[in-house]
Amino acid sequence: MFSTDSFCPFAYSATRPWNQLMTSKPINGGEALVRSLELEGVDVMFGLPGGAILPVYDPIIDSSIRHVLVRHEQGAGHMAQGYAHATGRPGVAMVTSGPAATNIVTPLLDAHMDSVPMVCITGQVPYAAIGTDAFQEADTTGITMAATKHNFLVSEAQDIPRIIHEAFHIATTGRPGPVLVDIPKDIVDPTNPRSAIDWYEATDADMDLPGYNPVSEGDPALIREAVELIRDAERPVLYVGGGILKARAAEALRAFAEMTQIPVVTTLMARGAFPDRHELCLGMPGMHGNYTAVTAMQESDLLVSLGARFDDRVTGKLDGFAPTAKIVHVDIDPAELGKVRQYNVGIQGDCRVVIEGMLEAMSELGGAGVQTDRTAWRSTVSGWQEKFPMTYEQSEPGDKLKPQFCIEQLRDLNPADTIVCSGVGQHQMYASQYWKFDHPYTWINSGGLGTMGFSIPAAIGAKAGMPDSRVWAIDGDGCFQMTAQELVTATVEDIPIKVALLNNSYLGMVRQWQEMFYDERFSEVHLSDRVPDFVKWSEAMGCEAIRVESPEEVAPAIERANEINDRSVVVEFVTDARENVFPMVAAGKTNSEVLVHPSQQDLLS
Repeated sequence: MFSTDSFCPFAYSATRPWNQLMTSKPINGGEALVRSLELEGVDVMFGLPGGAILPVYDPIIDSSIRHVLVRHEQGAGHMAQGYAHATGRPGVAMVTSGPAATNIVTPLLDAHMDSVPMVCITGQVPYAAIGTDAFQEADTTGITMAATKHNFLVSEAQDIPRIIHEAFHIATTGRPGPVLVDIPKDIVDPTNPRSAIDWYEATDADMDLPGYNPVSEGDPALIREAVELIRDAERPVLYVGGGILKARAAEALRAFAEMTQIPVVTTLMARGAFPDRHELCLGMPGMHGNYTAVTAMQESDLLVSLGARFDDRVTGKLDGFAPTAKIVHVDIDPAELGKVRQYNVGIQGDCRVVIEGMLEAMSELGGAGVQTDRTAWRSTVSGWQEKFPMTYEQSEPGDKLKPQFCIEQLRDLNPADTIVCSGVGQHQMYASQYWKFDHPYTWINSGGLGTMGFSIPAAIGAKAGMPDSRVWAIDGDGCFQMTAQELVTATVEDIPIKVALLNNSYLGMVRQWQEMFYDERFSEVHLSDRVPDFVKWSEAMGCEAIRVESPEEVAPAIERANEINDRSVVVEFVTDARENVFPMVAAGKTNSEVLVHPSQQDLLS
C-alpha cells in the first residue's frame, strides 16, 4: 500500500486508515479519485464543476472532504495556495476542462515560482476525443508544462489512485510545487465501461517515478567547508529565502543565528521565518527593502544564502551586487546553485537538515566561542539602523490617509500571530515593511509572479485551513477589483475574513514609476475616484463594510472589524495617491544606489 514515510517537510497523514476505504462493491474512476484524495488526508478542496469533471462531483456528496465552491477558477487556485502557505499541507483545487483549466494557469505558475505545494485536478474531454477540438477541449498538459513541477494525463481509470499518490508525493517532496492531473471524462464516468476499477489492485501499485530522487541530506564535507567560511567571516549576513519556511526550518535558523551572532535578512517570501523583533533581524532586503538590510548585504564579506534564489528584485544590477562577498548557497533544488551568482560553497539539500548539520559542525569547531570578532560589523549595522529607520510623513489636516499609518494601526491592533495576505503593488510593500512578523507562516503573498488579485482568495484559503486564526487580507483597489467576487464564496461558505482595502484610486506602483522615471506622464493608471462604491459592493456580497477617511477613524474601524466574526468585513481606507514606497532601488541600478525617503536623503554620505 502507498507510503508517505519518505522525508517530507510538508508531512501530512490520511484522516482514516486506508483499509476503511475498501469496499466489495464495484467502484468507478470518479469514486476512486475522491477516495484517493481521502487517502492523502485531504480535508478541504476548492473548485467549480463543469461538464468534463461532473462525474467526480457526485461522489463528493458522500465524501469526508469539504468542497468550497468558488466564483472563478483562478480563485480556486489561489485559495489552494493560501491553504498551503498557512497549513504546510498541499492545497487542492479541482476544475473542469477548457476555459476552466486555462483560468487556473495563473495560480499554477504563481505556485510554481513560489514553491507552493498544490495538486490541481482538471477534467478533460473523453480520451478518444482528445485532439479533435471537442467542446471545451484544451491541451491542458501542454499549456501547463512550464507552469507546474510536473503534470499527468491519466489514460486508464486503474491508474488514478497511483497517479494521485504520485502527484502528492511530487508536490510535497524536494522543492515543493504544483502538480496537475488531467483526467478524461470517460474514465470517471460511471456509465462508461472504461471507468471500472479494481480498487484493491489499484491501491497496491507502487509509485512509478523513474529519475525522481530528491536529495534532502547535505554533503558533510561541504557543510564543514561552509561553517569554516562562516567562522572566519568578519561581515557575514544570513540571506534567508522562502525555502526556510518550506523546509519548516525557522527554529533551526534561529538557533544557528544565535550561535553565530550573524545578522539576518528575510526576503519578501521569508517574512516571519526569523522574528522581526529579534536583535539580529535586519528585515527585508531588495528593491523596497530597508536601508540596513540592503546595505548590509552589499557590504558583506560573506552571504550565507538559505533557501533563497538571488532574485533580481533582491540583487539589483547583478554585476554590482555584494561585490566583495563570498557565497555559501544552500538550496533543495540543484538548478538554483550557481544559476544567478556563482558560489564558493554550494550545498544541495533541505534547508532544515543542512542547518542542523551546520549547527553540529559549528559546535564541533567550538560554537560561539570561535567566531571571528565582529564588534565593528555589529556597530556599523546598528548605526545604519539608527540613522535610516523606516519613515514617512504624517498626514496634514485635510489630507487623505497615509497607507503606512493604516498598516501600523492594523499591526498594533491585531495579535502577533495574525495571518496577513497581501495583493501585489504598493500595499504589498507597505505591509511587508511596516508589519512586524514574529511568527512563521503568518505572511502570505505572491512573490515571484506578482499576481494582482491574489490576496482575497488566498486569505479565504488560509482561513479555511486555519479557522481559529485571524486572517486579514491587505489589498489595493486595483487588486480588489480583480478577485473581489470571491467574498461571495466567503459569505456562502461561512469562511469570514477581514479585508483592509487601501484605496488610492490608482494602480499605485505603476503611478510611482511613471512619476519617478517617466517625467510624471501618467498613462492609464488612474482607475476612478467615483466608481465602484466599495462599501455598497462589499455589502452586496454579504460583508460588513466600513469607509475610513481620517486618521482618528482608523483605530475604531479596525477594532470594530475585529469584533465581527460571523461574516467578512471590508474596511476601505481612502489613502493618499501621492505617497511613494521608499526605500527603493531603481531598475538597472546597484544596491549601493538605494534611494531612501526624501527626508533622509541628506544623511547619505
